[in-house]
Amino acid sequence: MRRRTRSIPPAPLPQCEGVDPVRLRLPGEGTWATVRDHLVARLAAGDGVVDAMLDAGAFVGADGRPLAPDAPYVPGMYLWFHRELPAEERVPFAIEVVYRDAHVLVADKPHFLATTPRGSHVAETALARLRRELDLPALTAAHRLDRLTAGLVLFTLRPEERGAYQTLFRDRRVHKEYEALAPYDPALVLPRTVRSRLVKERGELRAREVPGEPNAVSRVELVEHDGTVGRYRLLPRTGQTHQLRVHMCALGLPILGDPLYPVVEPAAAPGDFTRPLRLLARALEFTDPVTGRHHCLRSARELAPPDPAVPV
Repeated sequence: MRRRTRSIPPAPLPQCEGVDPVRLRLPGEGTWATVRDHLVARLAAGDGVVDAMLDAGAFVGADGRPLAPDAPYVPGMYLWFHRELPAEERVPFAIEVVYRDAHVLVADKPHFLATTPRGSHVAETALARLRRELDLPALTAAHRLDRLTAGLVLFTLRPEERGAYQTLFRDRRVHKEYEALAPYDPALVLPRTVRSRLVKERGELRAREVPGEPNAVSRVELVEHDGTVGRYRLLPRTGQTHQLRVHMCALGLPILGDPLYPVVEPAAAPGDFTRPLRLLARALEFTDPVTGRHHCLRSARELAPPDPAVPV
């Protein structure tokens, strides 16, 4: 017999600065007498924080009503609340909209801006910014770019269609082209295809190559060079985390401005945007799974050559 899935109620709280409220579902089993007791154990927010939020009516149920401080524990109950937004340094670069119709939006993301809320980057992300600036609260991302990588990102406008576009990326039916600036090595024969097995453990900053069946494939082509720095076209056939950065480093061509490969460098000071990673998601090409329209979109951004006065 097919298992019936319980529908999730819509969020009763509006977005805050383009960021969705946090949704919690109480476990089906537990020994807590009140919801408050469970929240204290689950959130580990510090002494008095949960009580203060309850007193302020910060937790609400599916009906939008604030949860009483002594509300009894109900297994399976849904709650929503807004986390306090962290203090974030504004990324002083605009997001350009390259294409928009009734189903999708393709944005040209600048360096240093995360795609979606995560960790210490929440309201200052491409998704939250676009929701605020374009008044598109239902906007969602179909895939992600690293915070340090600039270029094209596909967003969906209708939540019920998001899965169709995510499937494009999962099934590798999106042609992705990147551009990078890296050292030029006249002894290196290009183009070539790099294959390796990459792993990235939770909590680790870097991905690493390990023995085993390759799960990351990238084609590397040299476009031009000035004798010192080369401009490369990178064509990933898979989508592992940091794949292009790892493969370029493995070739002895670490991408200029990379703070992780080949070595982890000290974090830049807040507000320091002088050393961008010279990596750009230049093009996206795909056939829209909803409309059938074929798209071939390109970023108008240019990778700045290194400034001799600023170390890369």
